[in-house]
Amino acid sequence: MLQKCLLTVALVAGALPAVAQSQQQGTPQERAACAPAVRKFCKSANEDTMRVLACLQANRAKIGAACNKVLVSHGQ
Repeated sequence: MLQKCLLTVALVAGALPAVAQSQQQGTPQERAACAPAVRKFCKSANEDTMRVLACLQANRAKIGAACNKVLVSHGQ
């Protein structure tokens, strides 16, 4: 479970440009699916991957089906 959580955190962090350069986990499609939600709802999370994940989870009803599917596929 911890490994899935870390993968998801890295995947979500990939939606943030500065972090994406150092952590290219998750497929390009998965990163693209969550990037709009990260930009729209999680700007205040900056590059803190745990805060980004928490933000996406808190906004689950708003983030859209594609990003929700990514989170679910990684056990979130």
